[in-house]
Amino acid sequence: MVLVDASDGEVVVDFVPAEQVAGRRWTLPGRISGMATIWVTGSADGIGREVARRLVAGGHQVTLHARNDERAASARAGVPGASGVLVGDLASLAQVRRLATEAGAFDAVVHNGAFLGRGRERPESEDGMELTFAVNVLAPYLLTALMPRPDRLVYFSSQVHAGGTTDLGDLEWRRRPYGGGQAYDDSKLYVTALAFAIARRWPEVESNAVDPGWVRTRMGGSSAPTSIDEGSTAAVRLAAGDDPGTGRYLSRRGSAHPAVHDVAFQEAVIAACAERTGVDLP
Repeated sequence: MVLVDASDGEVVVDFVPAEQVAGRRWTLPGRISGMATIWVTGSADGIGREVARRLVAGGHQVTLHARNDERAASARAGVPGASGVLVGDLASLAQVRRLATEAGAFDAVVHNGAFLGRGRERPESEDGMELTFAVNVLAPYLLTALMPRPDRLVYFSSQVHAGGTTDLGDLEWRRRPYGGGQAYDDSKLYVTALAFAIARRWPEVESNAVDPGWVRTRMGGSSAPTSIDEGSTAAVRLAAGDDPGTGRYLSRRGSAHPAVHDVAFQEAVIAACAERTGVDLP
């Protein structure tokens, strides 16, 4: 068997009996030392596409993601150096399961895909769940639970997570009057708690949450104070392995909500996700 040993940061071609492979870290022949395989969800436009573009420019092998074929074409055009695009709607549990199978293993996964509801009408996913919670929390949870563990996980949070509610009694807004902004704030609190829970549960995986700031994108609007370059920098460094560490909330605008450090709260969020997806976090 011909393999490349990358355990010491060098590329060394070797002929190894198959029975000796176990216990060593191997990559395929041709893998360049320092290059990472990275998947960025929600990378058809906005900050996700910028993160992917900068990672490709840095010499990494990047796979994009889009919710449908039309947006996949836009993703390819926006990041022509990407290695491919995975297509699947994060609002569908069935499609998220398929994505997890098709994605396979990566060195790093950046969970950027998100939905921001507006107005007072409660949006629903095809599974009958509140759409913001389904896309922003259940999708990254399910992908994390089903995919092979990467070396690094990056979850996009936001400063607005500080305004999220810690009461998990009505996660899907079935009793409360619906508010799209509050649903978004809540979802960012829960996905930040997920990032901290993974860091605690899986010490071999670097799991961090990032607040990119209020960024000038289609979602953020043209009046946002933060450039897309500035907003994408922390996620790029984390995904590439240039900022080692785990269990952090990286933001220039404030610290993490105290609840995300609370193990009981972390576990309650995980339990809620497991109940709704039917998948336990390993």
